[in-house]
Amino acid sequence: MVAFFLLVLHLMATSLVVLRIMLRDDTLPTVRVAWVLLLLLLPITGLFVYFFFGEVRLSRRFVERHRRAEEMIGRPRQVSGTEEPGTAFAYAASINGFRPAPGNHAELMSGGDEARRRLIIDIDGARDHVHILYYIWLDDQTGISTSQAIIRAAKRGVHCRIMADALGSSAFIGSEHWQAMRDAGVEAVAALPLPRLRTLFTANRLDLRNHRKITIIDTRICYCGSQNCADAAFLPKARFAPWVDILLRFEGPVVGQMQALFAQNWLTESDGSLANSAALEESSAGGFQAQVVGTGPTVEHGTTAQLFSKLISHARQELIISTPYFVPDETVASALCGAAASGVSVTLILPLRNDSRFVGLASRSYYKRLLAAGARIYEFKGGLLHAKTLTIDGEITFLGSSNMDVRSFDLNFENDILLHDSFTTEQVRERQMAYIATSVAIEEASVRRWSALRRIMQNACATMSPIL
Repeated sequence: MVAFFLLVLHLMATSLVVLRIMLRDDTLPTVRVAWVLLLLLLPITGLFVYFFFGEVRLSRRFVERHRRAEEMIGRPRQVSGTEEPGTAFAYAASINGFRPAPGNHAELMSGGDEARRRLIIDIDGARDHVHILYYIWLDDQTGISTSQAIIRAAKRGVHCRIMADALGSSAFIGSEHWQAMRDAGVEAVAALPLPRLRTLFTANRLDLRNHRKITIIDTRICYCGSQNCADAAFLPKARFAPWVDILLRFEGPVVGQMQALFAQNWLTESDGSLANSAALEESSAGGFQAQVVGTGPTVEHGTTAQLFSKLISHARQELIISTPYFVPDETVASALCGAAASGVSVTLILPLRNDSRFVGLASRSYYKRLLAAGARIYEFKGGLLHAKTLTIDGEITFLGSSNMDVRSFDLNFENDILLHDSFTTEQVRERQMAYIATSVAIEEASVRRWSALRRIMQNACATMSPIL
């Protein structure tokens, strides 16, 4: 009798969850199918998994603080820019209100060591403030030298505010270096702190993370790219090293936009103030148009996937993409195939060895379809290619922290820059060509020879990827 009662209770609970899934308007059909399949395969566990990870849940407190932060910042003052309706630039402007502003300049760092050296020089030259946000901050040479530079700035009277993701940087937040910065007068905040057990059911969804990588000095300089505050050796996953990243140093109005994005995070997560948070660096002659794009679970569901699709459809001759985690939704996958089939030279550069076996398997499930459409795929073998880059027709570049997977599309807070400049784009494109030179080309014939078991594993991972 007890067993029968539990069975009925389970069937009722499962039916209610399935109905909830079917009622959700913010979910693609493939995601609904994946969740129903999981509930059938894991009858009891699936219910708990859906409760904790099935929906993008933000706590009432977080939503209210984020709303107040947006009101405090307001729409940052914009330098007049132009964006043609219907383009990727116009769509990007609709996300945060950051229009493409002219007068920007960028410098591509030659590598991780050079990037960190220049960043520390800029911190040492700071006069008013240093604002930093990292997903991963490690207790290694890069992490320690950066913290020491921040301490030096704070002791000079520079107002230093730093943030690090509570999970991605948990070890560093608990280290002596983090405490030393606080002792020196640095305002330090852990982003998206993990909830206590008693608040587990009302807190933010556990795996929502702040994946942004922001560095701002005096609202005059900002850095944007894929590099965390960590050595290329990346000690937590050293067997995949070196981590190969890309980082650009920007000056111009785009710095003010990035400052506003940082301020949004700061005012949401801390009780401190942020004077002149949306100050805008004036444009300078000869610069290019650029705009910041900030996405995350506080923007409309599917926004990042729509943006990638817009960028892909913008290409007329050439589209080159590098990303470490390639598990696109159907919207982006179809856009890539459509671009390749229509004659655009579509090139994807992905890691040969991925630090996530699941992602590696899911990524390869798309190979046959993409190759058949005419795309070219290269697997980088010089370490873990962590650079997230997209170049279009030698004119447009999109880069920053966003991967082409479901986590970046809907779960992580991300920051990127979209720019229109042939010189900067050519520099990024040359870096992409260097990645290809250290890669192996994937041939359609070799993909067709993959075993049935391998294809089943890859397709199974891709099927479940929308919910993991």
